[in-house]
Formats: sequence, C-alpha cells, structure tokens
Amino acid sequence: MTPWIAFTLAAVVFQTVRFMLQKQLASSGLSPAGATFARFLWAAPLVWLAFALQGGNFPAVPPLFWLYAIVGGITQILATICVVALFKSRNFAVGVTLKKTEVLLTAFVGLAILGESISALALAAILTGLAGVLLLTDLPGGKGLQRLANRAAVLGLASGLFFALSGVTYRGASLLIPAEPATRALLTLLVVVTSQVVILGAWLLLREGGEITRVVRGWRRTIWVGLTSVAGSYCWFAGFTLQNAALVYAVGQFEVVLSLLASVLFFREKVSGKELGGIALITGSVLALIAVS
Repeated sequence: MTPWIAFTLAAVVFQTVRFMLQKQLASSGLSPAGATFARFLWAAPLVWLAFALQGGNFPAVPPLFWLYAIVGGITQILATICVVALFKSRNFAVGVTLKKTEVLLTAFVGLAILGESISALALAAILTGLAGVLLLTDLPGGKGLQRLANRAAVLGLASGLFFALSGVTYRGASLLIPAEPATRALLTLLVVVTSQVVILGAWLLLREGGEITRVVRGWRRTIWVGLTSVAGSYCWFAGFTLQNAALVYAVGQFEVVLSLLASVLFFREKVSGKELGGIALITGSVLALIAVS
C-alpha cells in the first residue's frame, strides 16, 4: 500500500470518530460553531508541542503559502460548521455521505487553482461515487428536482465546495515549503490550526457570547474532539502533500462505510435500502480509484 493511501485511510478512521463526538456535542447544547471550535482549540497546543519537539524552526516561505493556508483554514471552518448542522437534518451515515460532493468538486478546483488534472479512469470512478451521493440526497416528499431541493442537500453541497477549496489550498501551501513531506504537513497544519483558533474564536466572541466558555467548561467531552482532530488532520495533510487532493478525498470516501457502522452500532439509527445502495456505489468507486492510482 502506498503511503498516501495509508495516511488517507488513517485519517478516515480518526475523522469518523471525531464526527461521532461532534454529533454528540451538537446535541448537548453547543452551537455548530461551538462544536467546530472545540476541534481547533484543543488541537492547536498539540501541534505547537510537536513543532517545538521537532526543533521549532520554520523555513522561509513565499507569500502565496500564507494565502493558501489562511483561505484553507477559513473554508475548512465553514465546511465543518455545515457538516455539524447537517447532522440535525439526516442521520449520521447519510450526513457524512452528503458532504462527499467534495471529491468531484476538488477535481475541478484543483485543476483551476493548481493546474492538476486526473486520468479518465479516475474521473469515471469519481462519477460513480457521485451517483451514490445523489441517491442519498433524495429525501421523501416533493417531485423531480424539488426532491433534491432540501436543507440537507444544500448543506451537503456547501460543505463539499468548502472542503474542496480547503483541500486544494492545503496541498498548494504544503508544496511551497522547502522540506520533506512529513515536515511540510506539520508546518502547514501549524499555521492553519493557529489561524482557525484566532478567526473562529474572534467570531464566537463577537456573535455567540458564552460559547467559548461552554466549550472550555465541557473540556472532558470537547478535548477528545481536539485529539482526534489533530491526528486526523495530520494524516489528511500528509496525504495532500503526497498526492492530488481529489484522489485523496476520493479514497477518503471509505469513511461512509465506517459511518454506517457507527450509525447502526452506536446511535441505533436505521439505514434504508436505497441508502445502502448509495453507499455501495461510493465504496465501489473508492476501490476502483485505489486500483487505477
């Protein structure tokens, strides 16, 4: 197994656990922004500790690095807020799957921003996965396109676009650091997480007074979000450093299998036959991508 696939699958495991924890936080009184802030607040000190243990040296980087890192951090904040809000519209497995529009969108965003393309076979596999996503956006009620015009579909598409932008800009930022891949991933993560704490923290102070206090007071629950976040984020960043962001996200769709298991085993939620069909298509597309990559 190539390193980028191993990093991606590890990221999937950590991310699935984190989404489970964030789902519980969202139902415990924290706002979507508050549950998202918990992810960054506890992750930042761990990243700084890793940076210090590595020697604390940050190489000279071009201005474009900072632009990519900040844009990536902001769009990831928006994407995560959409995902947390999405959990209130559909069950856990479908909520995670809806955001997988990011894969196809990342292919186009990567081409537009970084000039990176993918093969025809990889695109076919991605489209197969998209078909599975569309099966899962069709809520009961309405006719034709009206059946796709629902809150869950809008949130899923928005989160997909924001995740696409963040993934591509993270890859762009990491490639601008003159270091080996593991260090590039860590340094990019350091800048991104720090900026996210500052930006989202300022937003909460101005717009959602008391939310930061609730996150800190609930540290026994919220700290686990940060721990799983920093582990998953490092694996994602390592994957982006080594491979086209669209392919990394595409393999990351294996997350839907884990989210299905979590939905049934931990949250006692039911998944319909059509939803299983969508998940099967997405899983097949991931296996095809691994085969052609």
